[in-house]
Amino acid sequence: MAFNAPLRYLTAAITLGLGLSAAAAHAEYPDRPIRLVVPAPPGDGSDQLARNVGKAMGDVLGQSLVIENKPGAGGSIASDIVAKAAPDGYTVLLGNASSHAVTPGLYSKLPFDAEKDFAAVTLLASAPNVLVINPALPAQNIGEFIAYARANPGKLNVGSGGNGSLSHLSAILFNSMAGTDIPHVPYKGAAPAVTAVMSGEISALMINIPTVSQQIQAGKLRALAVSSPERSPVLPDVPTLDEAGLKGYNTQAWFGLFVPAKTPAPVVAKLQAAAAAALKNDAVLNNIKNMGAVPQGMSGPAFADFVKTEAAKYGAIIKQANVRID
Repeated sequence: MAFNAPLRYLTAAITLGLGLSAAAAHAEYPDRPIRLVVPAPPGDGSDQLARNVGKAMGDVLGQSLVIENKPGAGGSIASDIVAKAAPDGYTVLLGNASSHAVTPGLYSKLPFDAEKDFAAVTLLASAPNVLVINPALPAQNIGEFIAYARANPGKLNVGSGGNGSLSHLSAILFNSMAGTDIPHVPYKGAAPAVTAVMSGEISALMINIPTVSQQIQAGKLRALAVSSPERSPVLPDVPTLDEAGLKGYNTQAWFGLFVPAKTPAPVVAKLQAAAAAALKNDAVLNNIKNMGAVPQGMSGPAFADFVKTEAAKYGAIIKQANVRID
């Protein structure tokens, strides 16, 4: 016993010392620039959001958030980088509905687990889609469009920004809930899909609001309904699909911050506080408004539960429609 006692005291001292060192490290965080990985190219809407949020968060944290653009594969390239990074708070992901709710159901194999390999920090913003049609169609509202589609099978089609995209899955859910069978036409990106619906090559398109807001205002496209539970402040006169009778319809793009799993709780808390402050910044709020989006702020376990719910929803749509990428 006499021999073991000093050893116990030494072990306790070492443990206490390590604990104090870890606490001091967390207190000093961040002491160098933070990498913010964005699954989009420079100039994209989410890239602009990342730069505005990153600037505002950097002002709060006293360190720069350096943007690193890693587009491709539905966000999985960027996600993989962050999932494998050191869990120290110096690598952050601007994740979205595609990277964390859609992609996991589309790909049979991913080099990371979208749920287990990340800690959810904060939901920054959400943005609904809008169902637009070519103005030449004999439908002035969503009710008339659904009635026309049911009465004229094969006469309509709906485009998207690509197979497995959020706009594609939104169209699948619409068909299921509306009792219609409007064939899907995928395009390589949102821009060619918008051109196609304006030219009459396709009949309709479910796409995020900023992509078509100017065309709607110019009368080149007719907006029938938005996909969120509440009306969009950008299109206040356009009803929701829920209002139109598709009760519970809800598909939205969303953007949030994630860090590698096992990132210390005090570090996550500092990032959450900085993000909360950023969402009160006028430049950030103006950027979110210009995106046709709504600021959020959900953090921690609530945000993690939201992501799980979203993944389950889109996973079910993907499975039901047998949508695959690989």
